[in-house]
Amino acid sequence: MLGRLARQHDPNVLVGFDTADDAGVYLVAPDIAPNLALVQTVDFFTPIVDDPFTFGQIAAANALSDVYAMGGRPVSSLALVCFPENGDLDVLERIMAGGLDKMMEAGCTIIGGHSIRDPEIKFGYAVTGTVDRSRVVTNAGAHPGDRLVLSKALGTGVISTAIKQGKAEAAWVDAATRSMTTLNRAAAEIALRYEVHGMTDVTGFGLIGHAREMAMASKVTLQIEASVVPLLPGALDCVERGFIPGGLKNNRDFAECAVACDPSVPENLRTILHDPQTSGGLLISVAPVHAEQLAGELKNAGLPAALIGWACERGEKPIELSGV
Repeated sequence: MLGRLARQHDPNVLVGFDTADDAGVYLVAPDIAPNLALVQTVDFFTPIVDDPFTFGQIAAANALSDVYAMGGRPVSSLALVCFPENGDLDVLERIMAGGLDKMMEAGCTIIGGHSIRDPEIKFGYAVTGTVDRSRVVTNAGAHPGDRLVLSKALGTGVISTAIKQGKAEAAWVDAATRSMTTLNRAAAEIALRYEVHGMTDVTGFGLIGHAREMAMASKVTLQIEASVVPLLPGALDCVERGFIPGGLKNNRDFAECAVACDPSVPENLRTILHDPQTSGGLLISVAPVHAEQLAGELKNAGLPAALIGWACERGEKPIELSGV
């Protein structure tokens, strides 16, 4: 909808909504501090796990992720709360305590917020970070020849759907929760030590949706080797058992026209690549000379990172999927 409205011209906007990037970047005081820019984002959603504290942690990690994806450092945040008028305030306190836990881990100070009465609980944050304008990383910078690195495994959407239906196995829930509560801070800090040309976080539009945004913004084609994409335990089981969130179906309806898929890619694997992620990992486009070292350092940091493909000259489709 923003794209249909009249555009505001402001030379201090370094990154706006034109390329569907993860956050906005704004030069805060060009006459005084010409290299200092703000990174701004907002994200909130309904509970996806049963435990209030864990939900708060996930909501905070998810909101912080967009700042990391731009190469920024989160500094302050505002809490966004929708809560039932007669709801149990102990539950709200636990949600906010979980959020505080992750904000403290990120070194990001909560300075206020806003709440409204709502029959359905929703929680999240507006986050502001800082970044040197010369170190901003966008989804529009991928170069032909780059390797693609994914820092986290996929599957939180289908596993969350299994949780809501009371059908998720404990091991699936544990693995998905660990993934969703892991900040992208370490992944971003490691990535920025290398020659990274483009970066985005994989969240609600799934791997294919966010890869499409990177390909379109960078005017390249991303070749993804489906068989090496890391998956959470139980992710394919959830697909095969029909635990498909509505967001996955919407993502696929929207983005599949941008994909050239090799017939060797199994249907369940093709499906999971559209799974909407909560607090997903970073998709990193890095110079090929640094790719193996970057992936190795991410793994040494305890992340299930993998080299999943390449950026190449723009072909017929923005995304090309290959099989085994």
